[in-house]
Amino acid sequence: MAMKKWEILHIPDKIPFKPDEQPTVDVFASVIEPKLTNTLVRKLNKVAPMENYRHIKRVWKKKSVEGGDFQLILILCIVGENGNELESIPEDVLELINAHQLSPFVAKVHKYAAISRDEWSEQCKLWPTSYHPPTYNIEGITGFNEEDSESIFHFMKMALELTQLGHCTGKVVNAAVIVDPSTKQVIASANDQTCQASASTMIDTSFEQKDTASSHQSDADAVAIREALFCNSSHALAENKESYTGVSCLYPWNWSEQNSIAGNAYSWHPLRHAALVAIEHASSRDRRLFPGSLDPEDQPIDQRSGTISSPNSSPAKRQKFDITKDVKVLKTCSNGGSHSEEGEKPYLCTGCDIFVAWEPCTMCAMALVHQRIRRIFYAFPNPNCGALGSVYRLQGEKSLNHHYAVFRVVLPEEPMKT
Repeated sequence: MAMKKWEILHIPDKIPFKPDEQPTVDVFASVIEPKLTNTLVRKLNKVAPMENYRHIKRVWKKKSVEGGDFQLILILCIVGENGNELESIPEDVLELINAHQLSPFVAKVHKYAAISRDEWSEQCKLWPTSYHPPTYNIEGITGFNEEDSESIFHFMKMALELTQLGHCTGKVVNAAVIVDPSTKQVIASANDQTCQASASTMIDTSFEQKDTASSHQSDADAVAIREALFCNSSHALAENKESYTGVSCLYPWNWSEQNSIAGNAYSWHPLRHAALVAIEHASSRDRRLFPGSLDPEDQPIDQRSGTISSPNSSPAKRQKFDITKDVKVLKTCSNGGSHSEEGEKPYLCTGCDIFVAWEPCTMCAMALVHQRIRRIFYAFPNPNCGALGSVYRLQGEKSLNHHYAVFRVVLPEEPMKT
């Protein structure tokens, strides 16, 4: 296989900019006396917090132009929508300005935190910021070796084949394949099942179906699939929307529109997106492989004793729920360990990869956060509601308690645009 025709692109947590073209915002600042620093910073953090600009240092110890002395410059507040006139400064901040006889002026600072040292160096020329490189270490961010690339292309081809919703409909759907990267085995696979009328043409993608003909496809076959089904995705969506209405992540509100049509013979479901169905299959697979394991979702937990009991709360049927052991297994998987240890039920899909044809919508992307997916690979951007690069970048949301790495697999001869 001529791998040079394929590309794997890392989708960063933040929108990438050229170091000298990073967006800025205006702020009100003032030179202050060093003895006032603690007092002013403490009060400003209450009346004018900079919650969305924590990467910006509020105080700048700047060398004076006239000589070797330093002066302290303090950011008072962000310039609002009303313009940079002094009258637009909030009243609480104006009270501090008047009380300490400050002389505010407008300065520029960078809007987003730096995602590279080059960006950070450029930012500090304008106003000092902090730089925090990624604390996680996920394979692939700095590149893939030949063996891993071949494996990624193999599973992506498998997902692409599952997008064909029968030859008679002329439509395609999204598809998802969940893989344990430590064993390179398929955990679960599925395609969109949002429309019940198409159920007869849906492909059976349960776990027992471990391989497909896509594993032997050549690059020519992959190109044929692309040209027949996707063919420059963004243009095709605009020109022939009807062929793509079955891709649930592209049109997540289709179910509400179709249900409102009088006499509609189709039964639409808002939640049966490919990624969600694949997650369900993975859960069913775990229950089959670990029939004796406990499922915290199905059995109540006694918070005082740390036990899981049957519905009738019979002491004879109580079983111990080892929380410490589960946390240990979760940490092992999140640090790059295998999906599961011998004889132990895995914690959701921790450490697994998922391959989807189209970039997930926000609902699917959040479901993959809760499943502790390690890496997401998609072939085509979702210009309507993509949550991993096209419209949003959920992977960079700091408030989430889990973060995955996101990659786009660019198919042969497809324009490389992100």
